[in-house]
Amino acid sequence: MDKIKLEIAGLSYSQTQSGAYALVLAEANGKRRLPIIIGGFEAQAIAIELENMTPSRPLTHDLFKNFADNYQININEIIIYNLVEGIFFAKLYCEQNGTEIQIDSRTSDAIALAVRFECPIYTYEFVLSQAGIILEDEEQSEEDSELIEEEYSMDDFNADSVERLTLDELNLKLKDSIENEDYESASKIRDEIKRRGKN
Repeated sequence: MDKIKLEIAGLSYSQTQSGAYALVLAEANGKRRLPIIIGGFEAQAIAIELENMTPSRPLTHDLFKNFADNYQININEIIIYNLVEGIFFAKLYCEQNGTEIQIDSRTSDAIALAVRFECPIYTYEFVLSQAGIILEDEEQSEEDSELIEEEYSMDDFNADSVERLTLDELNLKLKDSIENEDYESASKIRDEIKRRGKN
């Protein structure tokens, strides 16, 4: 199964889940984005490393990195290998003295370690197909933008309002959510579009 490389595109506070954050992974050579909801501690661990900050005492992921370094263990890559009922599954692909081993991990922990070990992040096509959001080119007209702003404000977004929209309106709203980097709402809209496609 071919692997698809992902890069960290953004990390923002969740507007719908208190204390949670939205981590957005981008397809390295494509337009798809993979939004993942993670906890505050894991978000902090990722942000600290991305910003090259040094905490006064090692965080849990720093401790793991120090431990691994002292025992000559390296993480070569991580793979987000499955998605079950909205939960992502990841594995660490480690190596010590020429011996490779796979370790199961929460996706948020795997990414926090990936940024510390500077190793690549991958997933498979079926995961991106199920949970990815396509970022389209800038082709939306000003009239479409005005229509979205006036009638479909993201402040008014909820599950009931999504069900009342037509498919064309949902696609416009999805594009608006992506442009505003509101990946949580975009994820819900995407799910509604897919649900209708199955009917």
